[in-house]
Amino acid sequence: MEDELVAAGRYARLETRGRVSGLPRVVTIGFVEEHDGTILLAARAGAHWADNLLADPRCVVTVGERSWSAVAEELEGSEFGRTIREHILRYGTPAEMLGHGPAFRLRPVAA
Repeated sequence: MEDELVAAGRYARLETRGRVSGLPRVVTIGFVEEHDGTILLAARAGAHWADNLLADPRCVVTVGERSWSAVAEELEGSEFGRTIREHILRYGTPAEMLGHGPAFRLRPVAA
């Protein structure tokens, strides 16, 4: 099911580096895409993928047929609030306790 959601562009596949193991870690996650091609992510408290991005902001993102390297930037203030709001509007009620963990902007890295 997750593969179909990523292939359809409804969810993103995020590959991070494990902050303890150093091994690749993959998660399927909701996202909001900005007009400039950046991706916004919001985490619940204790999400391992978010802790991995805080430790090493480099990652790989896949949405549909596209896959690219990116760097995560933690969001604060109004950008944090807007990211949470946009996730709720796209996916419905905040069942994942969004807003209790960090939010990020993923900026594509030139190859």
